[in-house]
Amino acid sequence: MLDVRALALDGVFEIRPRRHGDDRGFFSEVWSREAMGAAGLHHDFVQDNHSYSAARGVLRGLHFQLPPAAQDKLVRVSRGAIFDVAVDIRKGSPTFGKWVGLTLSADLWNQILVPQGFAHGFVTLEPDTEVQYKVSAPYRAEADRAIRFDDPDIGIDWPVPAAEIILSSKDRDAASLAGTDTGFHWR
Repeated sequence: MLDVRALALDGVFEIRPRRHGDDRGFFSEVWSREAMGAAGLHHDFVQDNHSYSAARGVLRGLHFQLPPAAQDKLVRVSRGAIFDVAVDIRKGSPTFGKWVGLTLSADLWNQILVPQGFAHGFVTLEPDTEVQYKVSAPYRAEADRAIRFDDPDIGIDWPVPAAEIILSSKDRDAASLAGTDTGFHWR
């Protein structure tokens, strides 16, 4: 069973798998095609990714892949905590450039479903954080794109001060949303 909650942007959901625990620990079915389908979520995941960040303040994003290599993502944390963000990058959408954020953690045992047409990013809130995410299409370097994490037109309220954020060169050099052809169009 899954608890599913729609977030402020259409198509983005928080998912909480059930944990069954006793004095030995717990068991959890973190993804099930059948349970997702019963909740009205039909995504065909083809790859699992695992990210490790040694420090608090590591920011990865905002990333997406151009169509036809676009990806749905189901993101969860198995150790530590992150602030996870989805940004609507579908030209013509009434929520284009809007964002929604959610804390994901091993303690909360929650997930976020980020559909195609949204850029995705996160910042670590604790050192030694591990993030796993399923994607609906394999990584394609030629389709990989990034948008600035601090784009003032998006205005994400990251919970880590900008001076403490640790970025890759790819993310540091990313363009603004206005300067990026996302390849996505609403409806």
